[in-house]
Amino acid sequence: MRKSIRLTSCVLSLLSFHGASLGLSQESSSVAVPKASANQLVDSAGVERAAIAFLRQSQAADGSFSSQAGPGVTGLVAAALLSVGVSSEDPVVSKSIEYILNTRRDNGGLYAEGSRHANYETCLAMMALSKANADGKYNEILQSAQKFVKGEQWDEGEGINPKDPAFGGAGYGSKSRPDLSNTAFFIEALRTTGVAQDDPAIQRALAFVNRCQNLESPANDTPFASKLNDGGFYYTPANGGDSMAGKDEATGGLRSYASMTYAGLKSMLYAGVSQEDYRVKAALKYLSKNYSVTSNPGMGAAGHYYYLQTMSKALSVAGVTSFDSESGKHAWKSDVLNQLKKTQKVDGSWTNPEPRWMEGDPNLVTAYALLTLSHLKAN
Repeated sequence: MRKSIRLTSCVLSLLSFHGASLGLSQESSSVAVPKASANQLVDSAGVERAAIAFLRQSQAADGSFSSQAGPGVTGLVAAALLSVGVSSEDPVVSKSIEYILNTRRDNGGLYAEGSRHANYETCLAMMALSKANADGKYNEILQSAQKFVKGEQWDEGEGINPKDPAFGGAGYGSKSRPDLSNTAFFIEALRTTGVAQDDPAIQRALAFVNRCQNLESPANDTPFASKLNDGGFYYTPANGGDSMAGKDEATGGLRSYASMTYAGLKSMLYAGVSQEDYRVKAALKYLSKNYSVTSNPGMGAAGHYYYLQTMSKALSVAGVTSFDSESGKHAWKSDVLNQLKKTQKVDGSWTNPEPRWMEGDPNLVTAYALLTLSHLKAN
């Protein structure tokens, strides 16, 4: 029987697991592990202050950040600021929350009028509101939002058979093709707002996550499962399958890449999959072989900051503190902090020279960086 991980509602970062045997070390291990020193983590405070100062001057008069993305980027910024200790009463946060609340729709969603990304925007808005909800004042709004995003999931309600590769997934919105990135945000938004790991919506989403893994297993009935079989994850098995990293010419398999593998790992853990499960072990083995903080392995510079925040969140949840890879032992927290310090701009922001997936937007990328920093202090 699969051993489940118990999650306390809204406190996902407190999770830790027992030691793995895949070249990974954890804080609870008896083996001495190089990790970010107290001085290094204290040093991150200056990086955070500069980033917060940038976001203060970057906020629009209506409280939004990059409003062309609806409340999506604003939700990420608000969640990031709250994650590094900025008070919900601080004007930059309170104005962001007010903007998000003004996007609430009669169906419970939180998205810009006419948006084609309603699920994505609502999920990010939920993550921000959950962090500002200490007194429960947003409970009703969050419950309505939960109902809305569950309605956006590909399931029996749309006549989708559980055997369909799209089953359980979530896309940007309006029943757009489901993908692992949006499904990961969907799972996280539900879990951080109190939905139990055994909720049917979470378990349906896990079925989709399983099908995104390059792993021959009883949980994966796609034709891609055994072609590469490296334990990594790709973008979507739906509509014939697609990987942003392309197809392997020799096998026809969909290439794995690291940001999706961390998204898959994080999603499995949030859905209650044990660290001892073969799927988790296979994902961690792939990641130990493809360790980097200077690029998004499999995609190069594309999506680098999305990758760093997904990496830091997944490893924080898993309690992993170091990797043993072909290039040696790596204390990922120190490595990530040094990378962010090296790439932060004079004004406190970050941007990616490769602007794919909006990573030319300093508001979005600075939010990713702050979220990443918040997880360096976890565990």
